[in-house]
Amino acid sequence: MAELVPSVSTDQVAALVELARAGSLRAAASGLHITEQGLRNRLIALEAQLKVSLYHKQRGPRRRSPLTPQGEQFLPHAVAFLESARRLGGVFGGATGPQEVHVAATQYLTLYAMLDSIRRFHRAFPAIRVRLSTRTERDIEDALLRDPDLAFGVAAPYEGGAGLEYRHLFSLDWGLIAPLSHVLLRKRGLTLADLVAVPLIVFERGSTGRQHVLDAFHERGLNPRVDMEATTTGIVVKMVEAGLGVSVVPLMPNGAVTRGVNVGVRKLPDQIRPIHSGILIRRGETPPPAAEAFIRFLQPRSVSEPPT
Repeated sequence: MAELVPSVSTDQVAALVELARAGSLRAAASGLHITEQGLRNRLIALEAQLKVSLYHKQRGPRRRSPLTPQGEQFLPHAVAFLESARRLGGVFGGATGPQEVHVAATQYLTLYAMLDSIRRFHRAFPAIRVRLSTRTERDIEDALLRDPDLAFGVAAPYEGGAGLEYRHLFSLDWGLIAPLSHVLLRKRGLTLADLVAVPLIVFERGSTGRQHVLDAFHERGLNPRVDMEATTTGIVVKMVEAGLGVSVVPLMPNGAVTRGVNVGVRKLPDQIRPIHSGILIRRGETPPPAAEAFIRFLQPRSVSEPPT
């Protein structure tokens, strides 16, 4: 006897995915251009088929997600289901008109790696548009599990996200940046211990870069003097140029991080774990051909070469 398969529709599954992405019934209904009651009806029907509660029905303490633990468990499968349905719908019709690849990247990689890669990709594939979103590492991991339209992410993974796979692209070493006249730029055998007494500018909480830097200090029993925090490497560099402190940042091989800025650089080899950056995709999913074509433009060659 054939095994019974739950009768769920793409509309029902899309309602759950949109609720997870938007964060509330009202926002999800607006995103799908239906009423809140219409959204509820789809969710109720989905729960009835799966025989499990997927989202919180009652208002209560502010939650990180509107989904129940069972809903969170089902979410990656729902995203994969919608992607499979989208591909199935294109089997006979084929893609018409311009194609689009939606990619999310961190601010650092957007500024110092993605922009040149996108420009070169558009020259090679003028019919494929890259839609780029800039987000934090954690937000990229979360969005991949909630938004089926997001083809892949480019990031230094904050933590091994369940349901995601990582393809390594390149690793970046760290260096001290300081005002041009700073004494540390002339010190021989520079180590992290030499930075403890000076005002230090670090990345915001929740970033991979901040964790790498502070872990390196703490592993040596050092407590740095953190005076300021910033969200992007570009802002950090400008703060250093203004004489507000020194910082430790990942450096691109082509010198793009400090190009055109009046700061000095000293490398700190083997003192801080390198930043490993790469592609994040949903586990078990193969990116569509247009996305795979763009990924090839993100290989190490496109990072190490100066922009043309």
